[in-house]
Amino acid sequence: MHAAPRDHSTARRAVKTATITGGLASLATAAVVGGGVLSAGSPVMDAAGDLAAAASKPSPTSVTADELAARNRVPVSRSDRRDSVDRDKAQTLTLAAGPAVTGSENLSDEDPRVIARALLAEFGYSADQFSCLDSLWSSESGWRVTADNPNSSAYGIPQALPGSKMSSEGADWATNPVTQIRWGLGYIQDRYGSPCGAWSFKQGRGWY
Repeated sequence: MHAAPRDHSTARRAVKTATITGGLASLATAAVVGGGVLSAGSPVMDAAGDLAAAASKPSPTSVTADELAARNRVPVSRSDRRDSVDRDKAQTLTLAAGPAVTGSENLSDEDPRVIARALLAEFGYSADQFSCLDSLWSSESGWRVTADNPNSSAYGIPQALPGSKMSSEGADWATNPVTQIRWGLGYIQDRYGSPCGAWSFKQGRGWY
């Protein structure tokens, strides 16, 4: 029997393909090492790049620890993140605002002279009226909220006579300097026109 003739053309093509592949890889390596003349867009470099990329791909069965961890993560939607930010913002604003307080409550803790300065504008008086008011009420009560005249029923910073008159400004007239000062400034405005007018009157008569 005669042996079947070998397909020499097929063998030659296989050898030629292997030779070209090896040559491409060698050229790519030479270009990288020697600072080369091959550009990234050349056919040789493209072929070499494809070969290198194929060689660097992990096998289908190899999975890194990071990939496993990523698969187990629970995805967070954009709306979930927005809701979390909104909740944190609302909580921060609530803490910053604190309990609501009125202007009277804020002022009542201040020195009565500070309160009087703050309330002058409320009655249309300029700051230069304070010196007269200070002289007037310093001589009347020493700016004491509980000042009680033993010879009469005059009471408080403005020495209202009787003290209960100041209830027209608030039920806390006996203890709140804001209530007393507001009443006193209103009284001065009605009777004397201004703190300096009241002080001038008292200097001439000893009372106002």
